[in-house]
Amino acid sequence: MVRFLLLFLLLQAVLFGVEILQPVQQAVILPWTNVLAVISGWLMSFFDENVLIAGKVISSQTSDFAVSIEPGCNGVEAMIILLAAILAFPAPWGYKLKGLLWGFIAIQGMNLIRIISLFYLGQWSKELFDWAHLYIWQALIMLDALVVFLIWIRYLPGDKADPGVGSADANATDVTGAVV
Repeated sequence: MVRFLLLFLLLQAVLFGVEILQPVQQAVILPWTNVLAVISGWLMSFFDENVLIAGKVISSQTSDFAVSIEPGCNGVEAMIILLAAILAFPAPWGYKLKGLLWGFIAIQGMNLIRIISLFYLGQWSKELFDWAHLYIWQALIMLDALVVFLIWIRYLPGDKADPGVGSADANATDVTGAVV
């Protein structure tokens, strides 16, 4: 557990350090942020023809409200935390890659819902937009990363040769006499 924690913290420090470098921001983070705006706008266009996209800004033709997707609002930080956790955890590389793929889908899917909901919430109430943006959605995106990690751990392959891994007695019985 200590090894995992130290490696997890080290990987986060390195990954967050790399993320804030200007070349990484220009080559990866800002283009990804623009892609999120385009995808969000495209999804909204199915039910709202008044959505406009300009770079990382999504606006409405019918109101003066717009959202600008900024670094920090693009799911990258939650992905960095998940990446560090999965890489630090002792598991086969194939499962690490599967966990990262499903984690990316879960986090970015949730982030698209976040962007779309905040866009419409902001048109309705600036106060609720601020509250949801700063408190609710920040927590939900990080919780999403945690849940993905916990589900990933739950489905890791066990040691098939030792059925007793994780329990004190592989043949323990409960009070009814059933093998557990």
